[in-house]
Amino acid sequence: MAIVGGGINGVGIARDAAGRGLSVFLAEANDLGGATSSSSSKLIHGGLRYLEYREFRLVREALAEREVLRASAPHIVTPMRFVLPHVPAMRPRLLIQLGLFIYDHLSHRSTIPASAAVNLTSSYSGAPLLDIYRRGFTYWDCWADDARLVIINARAASKLGADIRTRTSCIGAKRHNKHWLLRLRNEATGNTYEILARGLINAAGPWVGQVLTGIDTGNHQASSANLRLIKGSHIVVPRFAGCNGDDAYILQNNDGRVVFVLPFESRFLLIGTTDVPYEGNPQDVCIDDNETKYLLNIVGRFFKHSPALKDIIWSFSGVRPLYNDNDTLSASAVTRDYRLELDNKENKPPLLTVIGGKLTTYRRLAEEALEKLAPSLNITRSAWTASEKLPGGDLPGPDLESYTEDLMKRFQNWDRQLIAGLVRRHGSCTENVIGDAQKLEEMGKHIGNDLYEREVVYMSKNEWAKTPEDVLWRRTKTGVHLLPSERRVAFDAVAKIL
Repeated sequence: MAIVGGGINGVGIARDAAGRGLSVFLAEANDLGGATSSSSSKLIHGGLRYLEYREFRLVREALAEREVLRASAPHIVTPMRFVLPHVPAMRPRLLIQLGLFIYDHLSHRSTIPASAAVNLTSSYSGAPLLDIYRRGFTYWDCWADDARLVIINARAASKLGADIRTRTSCIGAKRHNKHWLLRLRNEATGNTYEILARGLINAAGPWVGQVLTGIDTGNHQASSANLRLIKGSHIVVPRFAGCNGDDAYILQNNDGRVVFVLPFESRFLLIGTTDVPYEGNPQDVCIDDNETKYLLNIVGRFFKHSPALKDIIWSFSGVRPLYNDNDTLSASAVTRDYRLELDNKENKPPLLTVIGGKLTTYRRLAEEALEKLAPSLNITRSAWTASEKLPGGDLPGPDLESYTEDLMKRFQNWDRQLIAGLVRRHGSCTENVIGDAQKLEEMGKHIGNDLYEREVVYMSKNEWAKTPEDVLWRRTKTGVHLLPSERRVAFDAVAKIL
């Protein structure tokens, strides 16, 4: 099986397929998770607002996956409490209570608490909010490091035998007898080569249509995907007065959308997202002034001490490749469900095109993809990933906190922030990162924040890190902790190690 695209859907399919005994080749034109899959709101959630669009099956599936991913990667997927201030002019309290009741009971919960009403005038959760917000609700979902979720799925696939090639573009594909013949280019060297595969999966995200134009199916060229590209942007600001706890906030805007304010990297807040139709190359996507103003304005409508333009220390944007089920719908109303289109006419080698989807449901998408391909590729092994740990998820002891404390005791002279950061990124693989180091200086050069040379080397050898950006902004978030001048120094230091 050949897979084009190394975002969360591509690596999820690669892991599942390799575990069922298939020979898997995955080509990613840039870095794993380098586009949409590292530019999300970083939530593993059912999607409370999707209930308004009667997307009950999608929400139920996503809520079930929330529990599965929480169990398989407890270092990456962690519970987070959300505070929803009530805005009477937007949605009646009874409607919100009904929605939360459905959200609590639509799928089985084993580790996620239930929702509750909250008096914001007396609760610490209401302290940073304007006094006009007197009542609200709390509910729970999960936060995830999206980029690292991609990496650990790729690592799991690789351990099962999958051949993962980054900086490798698919520049053409055609049916050749009973196989697909793929032409590939190594973007680092410019060299081209060909491979044969019995099945082809196009999981190129916002580039899925572009990949399709280069695929010759034999009798006809593959039709263009029914895509609707939507840009979502986020800003990162220092935590402002009152927002010092672990609560996240979900804000109802007067346009019917919601915006999240999420605790991020201990010192910051992540604010997003927007929903803007996008045209052009997804690689060039960036936040615009209108999106920035939109996010700042909605935060200013809720918080006493809201951020200004000068407070923004980082912004990022991604292009969501959504299935266009209705041209008349607004960008925020377009379904976040996925669609799998199978082309296996006349018993020829199958082509499966992946459209849409969300971070939370990638594992279930992979299962469904292999179910569709099973007859063509003679896949006999059944689904298996729901009960298996991802790399780093097999924590010794009862939970992440206990494991972190144990390591802090073993390395008691090390900075506690360093240990905590390593565990959040690597889970039980932290000891592989540390290796034989006993003293902090044996971790090598200090790059910045809690990043040291030894971890960069580990990421280069085990996580396909090839550029400073791969390390500083995706596999870690070191870049956000540094001043612009410090970022340049760190960039050069990482470049010398890789």
